[in-house]
Amino acid sequence: MGMSRPLYRDLNTALRERFGCRVQKISLDAGLTCPNRDGRVGFGGCIYCNKLGSGTGASRYQSITSQLESGKAYLRKRYKAHKFIAYFQSFSNTYAPVDRLRLFYEEALAVSDIVGLTIGTRPDCVAEPVLDLLAELHREAYVSLEYGLQSIHNRSLKLINRGHSYETFVDAVAHTRSRGIEVGVHVILGLPGESKDDMLETARALGEIDIQAIKIHLLYVIRNTPLHRLYEEGAYRCLSREAYVDVVCDFLSLLPPHIVIHRLTGDPHPGELVAPLWAREKQTNLRAIREALQRRKIWQGKAHRNPMYTSTTAA
Repeated sequence: MGMSRPLYRDLNTALRERFGCRVQKISLDAGLTCPNRDGRVGFGGCIYCNKLGSGTGASRYQSITSQLESGKAYLRKRYKAHKFIAYFQSFSNTYAPVDRLRLFYEEALAVSDIVGLTIGTRPDCVAEPVLDLLAELHREAYVSLEYGLQSIHNRSLKLINRGHSYETFVDAVAHTRSRGIEVGVHVILGLPGESKDDMLETARALGEIDIQAIKIHLLYVIRNTPLHRLYEEGAYRCLSREAYVDVVCDFLSLLPPHIVIHRLTGDPHPGELVAPLWAREKQTNLRAIREALQRRKIWQGKAHRNPMYTSTTAA
């Protein structure tokens, strides 16, 4: 028998192909903020974020070098990793004067065994001088940008208080790719008011845009957030595990096979999670997705540009 088709293009495989060894990302907190918090765009952030935002658990009181050295020691022991990518994760990591950003990025690249940067940010936080800086660094090291999008539907972006439009995202991707920098995208499934068809429209649209990676997240309710209030009032209902698994499978089928899948679900902080409680069971959820893909005989890319495919197609 020949080799079986991979269900999706996973991050570990893609990094091993690129660098020739096990590579792990080290999450960093550079002590930055977000224009949706400091008043430039809005206050309070997105409805699903608490005061920590998409916090890493890293201490913003430690230097970039200290965070990287701690991360390397842990990941070498746990995963036998040889090389590492500095992942600027918390808040908007292009939202600062370019000279300050240069110091952060160059400090990270100066640490031994760091082979590149991944920078999480918003599509309304990438001024031309920042992109020029990243293009300069990209000539010597791997550099990628991860944009929080969440949905292509502007009504959803307004409802969750993103503070930017889908069109802003499309423009940011074009400017980023014009410099040869790879783009990853974050999407959230289960946003208030979105149907399965709405979520799959996001997959179809992203399948036609020049992106290289995607992170798929479940919307879960974190304590002391606007979403928490909506949930308590009965105005928001979480997806069931079965519904989430179903939509993830169809979402993957609509993405081109070259896009690297960084995540298939999120990692809520256990002490902050309100609902759904099954979101804590990451390995169970991943196993359920893989089993559903196998059972339904679908894979990443199967439905991309295939007008004959429907979500109920079994083979």
